[in-house]
Amino acid sequence: MLDRYRRWIPAAFAAVLLLVIVVVGSTSGDDGASESPAPATTMVPQTTTTSTTIPKVPLTRNLERGVTGDDVVMVQQRLADIGFDPGPIDGVVGTLTKQAVWAYEKLVMGIPRADASGVVTPALWDRMQEPLMVQPRRPTGGLQNHTEIYLDEQVLVVFHKDVPALITHISSGELDEFGEPALYCEVVTYDTDSDGELLEEPVTKEICAYSKTPGGVFTYRRLVEGTRNGPLGDMWNPVYFNYGIAVHGALQVPAEPASHGCVRIPLHISEYFQSLVQLGESVLVWNGVSEPEDVTYEESLPSFDGSVQNPNPTTTTSTTTTSTTTTTVVPTTTVEPVESSSTSSTTTSVQSDET
Repeated sequence: MLDRYRRWIPAAFAAVLLLVIVVVGSTSGDDGASESPAPATTMVPQTTTTSTTIPKVPLTRNLERGVTGDDVVMVQQRLADIGFDPGPIDGVVGTLTKQAVWAYEKLVMGIPRADASGVVTPALWDRMQEPLMVQPRRPTGGLQNHTEIYLDEQVLVVFHKDVPALITHISSGELDEFGEPALYCEVVTYDTDSDGELLEEPVTKEICAYSKTPGGVFTYRRLVEGTRNGPLGDMWNPVYFNYGIAVHGALQVPAEPASHGCVRIPLHISEYFQSLVQLGESVLVWNGVSEPEDVTYEESLPSFDGSVQNPNPTTTTSTTTTSTTTTTVVPTTTVEPVESSSTSSTTTSVQSDET
């Protein structure tokens, strides 16, 4: 009897062994599902977690000056997030928001300065929601901070180790009908010299010069906190980089070049601009013709006040500015002593924000 069943022992043993293997295999398979397929499992969370891409929110109307609403808040916040400071996130499309949109249109979209509208269309908003990284034209390998100014686009970018810390619309030296620096003649009172240094006593005289913002390679060399009174008006928190030419805050920063040579930035940005830059940092200015490094020393000089004779003395525009009040007929800046910001109390000036 025992002999009859002895021949089935190997088969039974094999069946039991197979059953053990199946059980153990299925158990270890569950553990492995949490480890060995880990790359496939974590791929999904990584894709959704590390990607800054979120579902796009459509815009159902054009956001023009004067428009209000939650969609405006959404656009303003996006502009701020990518470095284009629109001023207060207040849900109102005003001057500051429009200026930020100008900068985006010109720098990112490549829209010519004269064609920038400052209007956020559904198509533009769709583009604005895409990931963005503005790269410097002169990268430093992540080693240094510097500023790049693009006169053709009328845009300034402050880079901190090649990462944009600020992107802003600007207004530089006024151009004539031929695209050359415009001639201006004014009778002015100012309290700074051609280097932006404070004079012992204010000086009043007639000056003629060209509204020239030169290209070239410069460095920030002096800053003044608060208001500085220069020919034709006040400058807010100027930072000088080329004799009397400075980056400074202004009430008026129009779409077109309108200063006497300085680089105007929106007033609210000038309130913290000095904290973004340091003396000695490079300032590269593209003039639309030559690379900054190719601009000669003579070409990089501003048109100093009084360096040009008044061709029509009887037609001189009279302007008065004092160290305490600013009454300027021309809402521009001056190139040489401290350039006037866009502050002109006799012209209609855009107030500090979205009004």
